[in-house]
Amino acid sequence: MRLLIFSQYAWPEVFGINALAQSLAQRGVKVTVLTGQPNYPEGRVFAGYRATRLTREKWGDVEILRVPLAPRGRGAARLALNYLSFILSAGLLGPWALRGRSFDAVLVYAPSPLLQALPAIAIAWLKRAPLAVWVQDLWPESLSATGFIRNQRVLSAIRQVVRFIYRHTDSILIPSEAFREPIAAIAPEPARIHYYPNAWTGADLEAQASEAARQLASEMAQGFSIAFAGNLGTAQALDTVVDAARRLQAAGSPVRLYLIGSGSLSDWLAQQMHEHGLRNLVLPGRFAPADMPILLAAASAVLLTLRDEPIFAYTVPSKLQAYLAAGRPIIAAINGEGARLVREADAGLDCPAGDAAALAEAVQTMHALDDRRRAAMGDNASRYAAAHFSLPTLTDKLIEHLKQLTMQHTAPPQETSR
Repeated sequence: MRLLIFSQYAWPEVFGINALAQSLAQRGVKVTVLTGQPNYPEGRVFAGYRATRLTREKWGDVEILRVPLAPRGRGAARLALNYLSFILSAGLLGPWALRGRSFDAVLVYAPSPLLQALPAIAIAWLKRAPLAVWVQDLWPESLSATGFIRNQRVLSAIRQVVRFIYRHTDSILIPSEAFREPIAAIAPEPARIHYYPNAWTGADLEAQASEAARQLASEMAQGFSIAFAGNLGTAQALDTVVDAARRLQAAGSPVRLYLIGSGSLSDWLAQQMHEHGLRNLVLPGRFAPADMPILLAAASAVLLTLRDEPIFAYTVPSKLQAYLAAGRPIIAAINGEGARLVREADAGLDCPAGDAAALAEAVQTMHALDDRRRAAMGDNASRYAAAHFSLPTLTDKLIEHLKQLTMQHTAPPQETSR
């Protein structure tokens, strides 16, 4: 099978599509990725790359074609330009970069922006290949929930574009069953919607962790530590975390909260730590994926947060799979589907999103639990990840699904009886 993966984000940016692409290639699929120049999350193009170039490279068994784009930078205007530049660049230069090439299927990996599927529709049509869109964020709901766009006319226009995308997609893959109903409300054929969760991509336990990570892990292991790992942005309800830290410190709790990562709110968090004298909140910065196994293993528990918005109740954050697989007890300050999975797995504690008092109470409850109970939660978490989010199993499932799409796409139309 020859597969074109279409994604604004790809290696060396850290996204789940990377491990899936390699896993597909290891099973004999000829994988080509059409993507942009890497610049997430810092907003600057990575060293060794240039924003204005059209480039081609090999990453293991995967071929990567990169089109120019405007880096994200900071602020809503720069982010909008980043989204738009990739859509235009992929639409104009993608067909030329792929000239003379044929594919059996096209797969769009679609975290925001979902609109990146627009040029993929054109390319799939040109290549006479079926198109599958793996929806990671609900649009336009996620735009209003994060405050990126508030204007109802603009949101209505985007909703019509999303409807167009779904109408021209052969298969809509959803990482959460909660996505089914809102997508079916605007998708013309609900039978095209298929559940396909994000996989646990498999931490490389043999990778050499950095010395900085080893030092941080040693520090975390000296007391009761709770680790948050990932993007420090508006969707993560970090104001709730700060408020909970203030409550815990006032109550004399010895627990320390480690927010490992970077993002648009990094500076704001540092300011809040200084203003409120938060000694129990630590911002160690961003670490490489190879460092995450040792850091998560050193944590007494891990923290998952999202804002109290209806859209986020549908969402299963991709980091949940990594948390489960790490075998650490989870504190989930989220609503809806993600919290349900934590309860179903008996992998930790959950509390309402956006409720700082409830989060502080959950932290204190986790700290007060018997060591054996916390260990049991961690064991439950790793077993649940293996049973439901195995990368090899989900890779095989995707290959079979794409083969069926290809067969349906190439099958001659059946004659209707007169």
